Amino acid sequence: MEPRHAPDAAGPAPTRPPGRLDRFVSRVPPWVWPVGLGVLGLAGAVVLHLFDPSQDDTPYPTCPFLFLTGLQCPGCGTTRALALLTHGDLVAAASMNPLTVLVLPFLLLVYARWLVGTLRRNGPPLRPEPHVPTWAMIAVLAGIVAFWILRNLPWFSVLAAGTPPLPS
Repeated sequence: MEPRHAPDAAGPAPTRPPGRLDRFVSRVPPWVWPVGLGVLGLAGAVVLHLFDPSQDDTPYPTCPFLFLTGLQCPGCGTTRALALLTHGDLVAAASMNPLTVLVLPFLLLVYARWLVGTLRRNGPPLRPEPHVPTWAMIAVLAGIVAFWILRNLPWFSVLAAGTPPLPS
């Protein structure tokens, strides 16, 4: 007795027809995505520079995790740190969120490589796939979780948002 639907190893895998979003993305030049993200990032930096998130009556939202639990997440203080970086105050930015200050140069490097790669004719694809080993991604995730836990312990209060990094 033969099976009704025997898999055909030689035939191509079935593909779905492209949808509207796929057709739209394929028509847009690849440089539009990194340039658009850069414009949004610069607009956000201008807003952070002009409207201080440390003030009481700001339009910036409160961290939902902090609001619900009273504990700081790894991102708590990032908005204030970025606002302080737009004013050139690196030490105060590190006191708000040291993780942001450490990770931001790497993110800017990845963004610059993406932008340059898409502006070149024979550059990398739209979504560059970094060749990062699995162990490195696990180590970064473990570091973020450790930062999350440690900044909420009283012995590591220097990691909490707003704590001066250097004693005065």
